[in-house]
Amino acid sequence: MAETIDSTRDRLLATAERLLLDTGYERVSVRAICTAAGLNPAAVHYHFGSKDALVAAMLEDRLAPVWRDVLDDVERRRQQGWVPAAADLADAVLEPLAGLAADPVGHLRLHLLGRVLLSGQRMHWQSPWFSLDPWVGLLRAARPDLTAEQAAARWTLAFQLLLQVFGTPAAPAPRPPGLPLAAVRSFVVAGLDAP
Repeated sequence: MAETIDSTRDRLLATAERLLLDTGYERVSVRAICTAAGLNPAAVHYHFGSKDALVAAMLEDRLAPVWRDVLDDVERRRQQGWVPAAADLADAVLEPLAGLAADPVGHLRLHLLGRVLLSGQRMHWQSPWFSLDPWVGLLRAARPDLTAEQAAARWTLAFQLLLQVFGTPAAPAPRPPGLPLAAVRSFVVAGLDAP
């Protein structure tokens, strides 16, 4: 039974991603996803609960690996006594974002991630890197003078800015190479590291 659920879930994720790439978020309905996947019209609701939850699961499935190695390395080094600077933490976020933004599929994923997160809807992520807690811990290692609330507020603002910059649906194609990445990096580092 678990094998059927996994394959159905995976089929829904793959179908949703294909449809979202082809036609965009607004034009894809739950019914269209189920029909294209050859499944019962209630399959999305059964496995995910809603279209937004399906999109969040797809994003986590596709994006968690992008950050996993970089962030696991940061955490591993920190546990060995290395104290990350705010610039190190900003780079751990920005480098994968810039790579995703340069790719049409990555750009769509970032747009969808921005749509889900900036909507204010509370999602139940499985990957720890989609939660603020690990980020707060890393920033507090760099800046022990910050409270958990202050660190969370700084990361929230940084992630909102980054999603606005990298996830904006301003164009159907990825942003041009002229994106002022250095300016965005400086702004994020300053926000994380401000007194």
